[in-house]
Amino acid sequence: MQGYEKVNVYGVSFDVSSKQPIVLLRVEGQNRFLPIWIGHPEAAAILMKLQNAELPRPMTHDLLASVIGQLSASVARVLVTELRDNTFYAVVQLETEKGEEIKVDSRPSDAIALAVRTDAPIFASSQLLDSNAIEFDQEVGEIEDIVKEFRDFLDEVSPEDFQAT
Repeated sequence: MQGYEKVNVYGVSFDVSSKQPIVLLRVEGQNRFLPIWIGHPEAAAILMKLQNAELPRPMTHDLLASVIGQLSASVARVLVTELRDNTFYAVVQLETEKGEEIKVDSRPSDAIALAVRTDAPIFASSQLLDSNAIEFDQEVGEIEDIVKEFRDFLDEVSPEDFQAT
């Protein structure tokens, strides 16, 4: 997709100073990461799916995925589009069985929670990544290594540092 780069959910961590959860998106094939501060319920929803937790009843994002399927549509992709006034924006792109495309405004956390449930690809705006991604010099192999480096970074940064200029 022109103007977008494919990303994967690398993990969910916590900002030690604010106790706010952060979803960490990694640019596919690169050592670039996009941190997005999210709410606790959305962090739990993403983590539960990533850990393949079995729940007796559907959670909100499971319900939404089911409704989309029952309406003969699918989640084609999730786009993390921009950061404006310290708020990240996203779009969930649905595709109907007739090939129609429906774009739905979303918070990135909800869109990501839906994407991990439907195996939909996630893309981030190249412009957003250029201005807000963190790039590590050496290849990071183990999640513990990236979490340590990311926590070191978080000790010195605040959400206001990601303001668009």
